[in-house]
Amino acid sequence: MASPKISAGAPFPECIVQNTQGEAVDISQPQGDAEWRMVVVYRGQHCPICKKYLKQLDEFLPKLAELRTDVAAVCADSPAQLQAFAEELDLSVPLFGGMSDALMQRLGLYVSEPRNDQETDHDFPEPAVFVINEQGTVQIVELSNAPFARPDLEMLINGIAFIRENNYPIRGMRSF
Repeated sequence: MASPKISAGAPFPECIVQNTQGEAVDISQPQGDAEWRMVVVYRGQHCPICKKYLKQLDEFLPKLAELRTDVAAVCADSPAQLQAFAEELDLSVPLFGGMSDALMQRLGLYVSEPRNDQETDHDFPEPAVFVINEQGTVQIVELSNAPFARPDLEMLINGIAFIRENNYPIRGMRSF
């Protein structure tokens, strides 16, 4: 079943999710002195590829801070699953959970059902990355339908630097 996808150049919507304490927060806006925000959607606690990707993302936080871009990593896990995952990984990347079906649909994410009870106990999003500029507009969007396809973080962050340094326009604003 197809769902609408967020287009490059579109406003990024409000994203109410939960922090590790189970409190509702909106992750759509940059925090502190950041001007841009990167929202990284991951599959959840059950995904070993997500663990590796988030650890790599953690290493790039200083470079992202230089670019005045902060990060939120989000999934559909419950607060208990999210807390266990946060403790296991011990990351600086802020983790959020509790993505609703409605939010996953609004973001145009690909969603999977668990293969079995050992995987997880709920539907979950497949990976995605949204880079939101200072106007709250989607500058970069990358959606995947499988855990194996994700943007190369070094290339993505170098691209953010290039965009910011050269006032590079949003690309791919038209699709068929």
